[in-house]
Amino acid sequence: MNAPALIDTFDRRLSYLRISITDRCNLRCLYCVPDGRLPKLDHEDILTYEELLRLVRICTQMGVTKVRITGGEPLVRKGVYTFLSQLSAIPDLQDLSVTTNGVLLGPNLERLREAGVRRINVSLDTLRRERYREISGYDHFDRVWAGIEKALLLGFHPIKINVVALRGINEDELLEMGRLTFDYPFHVRFIEYMPIGNARMDPAANLLTPEIQERLSVLGDLKAVGRQVNDGPAQRYRIEGAIGELGFISSVSRHFCNRCNRLRLTASGQLRGCLLSDQQTDLRTPLRSGASDAMLANLIREAVRTKKAHHRLAVPTAPKVSDPMSGIGG
Repeated sequence: MNAPALIDTFDRRLSYLRISITDRCNLRCLYCVPDGRLPKLDHEDILTYEELLRLVRICTQMGVTKVRITGGEPLVRKGVYTFLSQLSAIPDLQDLSVTTNGVLLGPNLERLREAGVRRINVSLDTLRRERYREISGYDHFDRVWAGIEKALLLGFHPIKINVVALRGINEDELLEMGRLTFDYPFHVRFIEYMPIGNARMDPAANLLTPEIQERLSVLGDLKAVGRQVNDGPAQRYRIEGAIGELGFISSVSRHFCNRCNRLRLTASGQLRGCLLSDQQTDLRTPLRSGASDAMLANLIREAVRTKKAHHRLAVPTAPKVSDPMSGIGG
């Protein structure tokens, strides 16, 4: 099947697909999981690996070159390493990476490498063990940090450390996080908190990029790093003398919608043009109802056509995103 490239009505070429393979997670982070019991998808409601591989093959024929696997926590799903190996073998897929909370990373790094993964993102919002337990609900900091160090020894690059900046929670660690780039070749990325679903966070906890950058400026001048073809949304910087990079994902204060190149596929088979909108296209039902590749490609193309010019997260009267982050895939 030869299909036209995925270009939306605002002339944005969509070449980056983020896939949530499970809504399960082994942590309960404050900004992701609501109070009380979080409903989980039934097993039959989650796309099979075969279904995911079929959709990725269709998407790569329409110009998708980069795939990131997320969750929930992707490493908790059985069979994930075989799936990643099959995924990395798909022609025209140039960039395969995984976002993980790192709890299961250390013992499985060799399996990730054998599956063709070289790039990982690790969510880590603090460098303090007790605070890690308060944010995530579990005392796993030592396991996560050991996994990161092992990944460095095994040659994974880049290793990106994702930090959700939270006022009154980890803002006193911004400099400590930034200094990591002087000792390690990490890409430390500060992410503005996005109020999605019914998380246990006050929206006032949002710490925005301009303030974060001002606080980090004591480390040195931020020198912009040129964007590369498969770059995601982060604005990249380097400080003189640092061996790593700093990045900022400014979904609220400086949204990057005009250059967004992403689609998101949820674990339940819903294709979303934007993380910050509940608008989605059901692919699971046609997948399981005998739809041809051409029919699925048309549905994907239609989802692209409905992608909005920008999100409305900062508009007080706009409807809030109701789906939890764990269900969409961060």
